[in-house]
Amino acid sequence: MVCLAVSTIPTGIIGGIQGFQSEGLFLIGLIFLVTFFVSLTIAYFIARPIEQLTENIDEISKGKLDVNLESSEISEINNLTDSLNRVMASLKLAITKVGVKKGEIFEEAVKAKETVEQKHEDLLDSIAGWAWETDSKGIYTFCSRNVSKLLGYSSKEMIGKSIFDFMLPEDAKRTKPVFDDASNKKKPIKNLENWNISKDGEKVCVITNGIPFLDEEGNLLGYRGVDTDITREKIAYDKISSLNKELAEIKMEITELINQRDKVKGLESIGLDKNKLDEKWSEHEFDSVFLFDENANILDCNENMYKRLGYSKSEMLSLNIADFDALESKKDLVEKINYTKKNGVFSFKTIHKRKDGSAILVHENFQYLKDKNKFKCIVREDYSIK
Repeated sequence: MVCLAVSTIPTGIIGGIQGFQSEGLFLIGLIFLVTFFVSLTIAYFIARPIEQLTENIDEISKGKLDVNLESSEISEINNLTDSLNRVMASLKLAITKVGVKKGEIFEEAVKAKETVEQKHEDLLDSIAGWAWETDSKGIYTFCSRNVSKLLGYSSKEMIGKSIFDFMLPEDAKRTKPVFDDASNKKKPIKNLENWNISKDGEKVCVITNGIPFLDEEGNLLGYRGVDTDITREKIAYDKISSLNKELAEIKMEITELINQRDKVKGLESIGLDKNKLDEKWSEHEFDSVFLFDENANILDCNENMYKRLGYSKSEMLSLNIADFDALESKKDLVEKINYTKKNGVFSFKTIHKRKDGSAILVHENFQYLKDKNKFKCIVREDYSIK
């Protein structure tokens, strides 16, 4: 094409001067052919040495150091050939001094590259989710091959699509502002929970973590990160949360019923005199009694209490109520203690764990001893379920 373009230059000039008359067409055609073949010949003598030099360099890169570099009529190409000859001579000398065969260097380099690539693939396959890379707009530019195990799509099917294309619509709407904010501020994406739809229509819950990568001028190029599959954990957590909510509602109903009963019967039905708190408790042989502070730590207890639970008294005094209450956490107990301090009394049912692991359904009555800033609990075993 270049030769053809060059050959049209003189014919165009002559045609412009003489005009394209019939008597001048033969001369113009002859000049065109001569110019074309001269250009083609010159191009061959220039292009051929360059092509040969390129082929030689390719052979050298494969470890062949005995390549014969031919000289050329063009001085610039000869200069390149001389430089390449000096490089090969230096390389041969270095190989001789080290004492390795000329092909081993290149073979080891290839093997090392293949080993690194294999380790990289093995590492990506070992994670519980998949590794990915996106551009600044959230378009996948890379996905590890184990994405197919979780979403059913191949890596090639993921590339070129947005991260939001695979999310539930409501999750895409919720997470896009989070991604946009992180992109604008060039900050990491941390623990972003979202539901994806697999190729066969199944829901997969993942937690997304990613870090931004920038160019030399600090412009955001995209994100690299990992999506970890937490579907089983999410389903289990939701079930536990639902059960805990139901249990809390049942406990509240029981507590309200007990409080209503105590209001009707009065505190006298408890059977203990507040003025005898500092006396020995042996006369209350049918009740377990203990004292505790605002943090639910046991301060004192009667014999029935620690024997019923299978502890010694010294062991009992080292416990917190939460240590033997199977239903109430320490936080729940502190809330009940605060309520008792405000209202004077609080009754509820719960389950006590014995030292041997067995359980007892009990009725507890918290009382606030204002003059001592302590609390008393009277425990009765509940026989209603027997």
